[in-house]
Formats: sequence, structure tokens, C-alpha cells
Amino acid sequence: MRLSFTTEVPASVEDVWTWSTSIRGIKLEMWPILKITFPKGMTGIDKDTTLAKPLCRCQFLLLGLVPIDMSKLTFVEFDPGHRFVEQSPLLSMRSWRHERIVTPSEGAIAGAPGTVVTDNLEFSPRFGAPMVRFFVRKFFEHRHAVLARTFARRTLRAGRTDK
Repeated sequence: MRLSFTTEVPASVEDVWTWSTSIRGIKLEMWPILKITFPKGMTGIDKDTTLAKPLCRCQFLLLGLVPIDMSKLTFVEFDPGHRFVEQSPLLSMRSWRHERIVTPSEGAIAGAPGTVVTDNLEFSPRFGAPMVRFFVRKFFEHRHAVLARTFARRTLRAGRTDK
């Protein structure tokens, strides 16, 4: 199965990349549908991430309560500031590939900060393919809505002149 999601946000590529690779950003994009666990002290994924080997084990909790999946978080490609490919073994999937691409938008080229975020997914569920496809689609629609709201709020706050 393949799905793709694209959102343009009023923020710099650097800010969006930092958000996309921070544990805080990842958790906030997923909440409240899923809570993801990371090892204590882990703050993000960076250029020193070892490729093709599990970075850590993550658990997914539906609505923050019910364990529904486990992942060995694995990155196979990492182009800092621009793109990563996460291809992690999951209990629920025969295969899972998540590519996130962060690029300047047309507005950014004209001088206004703007970034396009694209998530490309390829996955093969072990069971319940139609239901899993529906859930993954809704989940990534939610993630992109959170991304858009987060950077819209940041832009509004940054633009205020009152104290």
C-alpha cells in the first residue's frame, strides 16, 4: 500500500527539520491518537544516527493507554535538513517505509519563509489491510494537521507586537 501527504507551513526549512527530527515534535504530531515511547534522555534523531541498525525500541499506545504495536526504529537514509527514510520492523507490518521530505516552498524562494513537508508511506499489513490503510491514512492526516497548526501558531506568536 502507498500513501502520500503534503503540507505547506509558514516556517523555515531549518525549523521544520528540527521539529521533524525531535522526540518532542514526533510525540506531539502523534498525540492524542498514539503515544510513542522512546528511551529516557533521547531528544532527537541527528546526522550521527547509525543507518540500517535499530536506533531503539518504541512502543505505540493507542490513546496513550492501550499497547497496539512495537517498532525497532531504524533509519536507512538520512540527508540532514532535507530528508529521512525510516524503515522499521513493526509487529503489525510485513514491511513499513516512511520517507519525510522537507523542502523550501515557492514563498520561501520569494523571501517569505515557507516549507513543504511530504510524507511518503509504503507498507504491507500482516492482517486487516483495509482497516489498517484507513487508520494509517487518518493518522497521517492528523499528523499533518498538527504540523500545520503548530507552525501557524508559531507564526502568529512571532508576529505579535504587543507585550
